[in-house]
Amino acid sequence: MGAQLRVYKQKISSAQTTKKITKAMELIAASRIQKAMARVKASSPFARAVTRAVSAVATHSNVDHPLTREPENIRRSAVVIFSSDRGLAGAFNSQILREGLEVAELLRSEGREPVFYLVGRKAVGYFQFRRIASAAEWTGDTDTPSFHTAEEISATLLEAFTRGGEAGGVDEIHLVFNRFVSMMTQEPESVRLLPLEIAEADDSEAGSTVYPLYEFEPDAETVLDAILPVYIQSRVFNALLQSSAAKQAATQKAMKSASDNADKLITDYTRLRNNARQAEITQQIAEIVGGADALSSSK
Repeated sequence: MGAQLRVYKQKISSAQTTKKITKAMELIAASRIQKAMARVKASSPFARAVTRAVSAVATHSNVDHPLTREPENIRRSAVVIFSSDRGLAGAFNSQILREGLEVAELLRSEGREPVFYLVGRKAVGYFQFRRIASAAEWTGDTDTPSFHTAEEISATLLEAFTRGGEAGGVDEIHLVFNRFVSMMTQEPESVRLLPLEIAEADDSEAGSTVYPLYEFEPDAETVLDAILPVYIQSRVFNALLQSSAAKQAATQKAMKSASDNADKLITDYTRLRNNARQAEITQQIAEIVGGADALSSSK
């Protein structure tokens, strides 16, 4: 009985230590998610302004630009998967990896070869373990993404897109990331980034949107050359920020669930320890009574 009591005490102590760690991680995630949400909110006005400018230029010009032209034959498609560098976030990474592989499988069924670009150590580790090749990788900047990382990703994607599928590049680009919906919901989302699809305005705003008449200086093609890369950078950076906010929310939810489970374990092991202690006391009393009866009967 004494050994059983020691086992239960060790398990209670271990569960209490685990609860301290998960509670601390929950509080850290709660503080970080506010900053992540603030960054997403702060980037929205710029993203909307760039989207409006691109929409206006594309609407009022008839330039056959490489970034807006639909290829006749799409051979290779880039799939950019945004994961995290750290774990302990529930199904955050598994659901985005599953979404990315489903997008790749859909592309294969359409006769297109998927080319993977990976963001985050979890995606890199997953692909390396399964020996799936990737064209480029970015790690170490998923918790608090910097715009420099978005510029690097955008430059790599634009260079591959400019080369085209026949020359070893890609003919289209898809972004796969977790979108932050609420503290309890993070939805995987896939978006075709290039060739350009302008679909940022809500349906309620689409009918009321009136673009001003533009005069392009020196010409519309030069304006598109300058503004479209900025548009791509803003979309990639927004995906990074959305993924970061979703990851912190997933971590907070997972750590809260872990803390609740630790509380349940502590309660269960405390009940078992009390039962074992009561059984030990009962056994000791029975031994004392039995010994006393044996002494009285021997007289």
